[in-house]
Amino acid sequence: MRITFRIRRYNPEIPGKDKPYWQEFTLDDVLPTNRVLEMLHRVKWEQDGTLAFRRSCSSGICGSDAMRINGRNRLACKLLVRDVAKDGGTIQVEPILGLPVLKDLIVDMEPFFAHYREVMPYFINNDPVPADGRERLQSPEDRAIFDNTTNCILCAACTTSCPSFWANGKYVGPAAIVQAHRFIFDSRDQGTQERLNILAEPNGVWRCRTIFNCTPACPREIEVTRAIGEVKLAIQRGGREGIIDPNHIPATHHS
Repeated sequence: MRITFRIRRYNPEIPGKDKPYWQEFTLDDVLPTNRVLEMLHRVKWEQDGTLAFRRSCSSGICGSDAMRINGRNRLACKLLVRDVAKDGGTIQVEPILGLPVLKDLIVDMEPFFAHYREVMPYFINNDPVPADGRERLQSPEDRAIFDNTTNCILCAACTTSCPSFWANGKYVGPAAIVQAHRFIFDSRDQGTQERLNILAEPNGVWRCRTIFNCTPACPREIEVTRAIGEVKLAIQRGGREGIIDPNHIPATHHS
């Protein structure tokens, strides 16, 4: 099968290429089960070695190869050619939106990680270590409440699919709220109120307009919009108690 890749290019160091432009590359002998990342490697190795993009594990775990493919945020390493071009044709690839583009498909992730750090994405518990030296135990039921949001790989696919983030980069964004949710609803954690206070600020959770772009963008099938809604409710009620319906705990997905 023949596939044309239409790729958004940008190189600030070369005159004439220092403004975004589109460039097309044609690949033959493409299999429907080839992954988009493999085909980008072919473009780079066979046709244009200057093409720049991020990738690391190539297994959907590191999240580094998040891109906008045919208008949707995807991980190039997980997406099969047949899912975007069944019988040949064109696959359009561009950088994720809302973050500064450094070169071609590479964006500056620092604003994204700055918002991540704002929500204190770490376990807080100042109680003495248990006398038996073991870890702080938690029931399976308590763990299940936030299990879904532990699946985040910080790929930024949800945040950069959000129109509220495109409009105002000061908004912490869905990924940061998901990370906060993981600790807010951890029954062992003692930083809940401080995180809720942070997310109650003008650029916190209330900038979410419940557009639902974030949930389908997540390659880990996290129920992002639901998590955001639960954080909003926790702010309104002054804590995490009584927020989660035990009969509707999100299913845990592993891939």
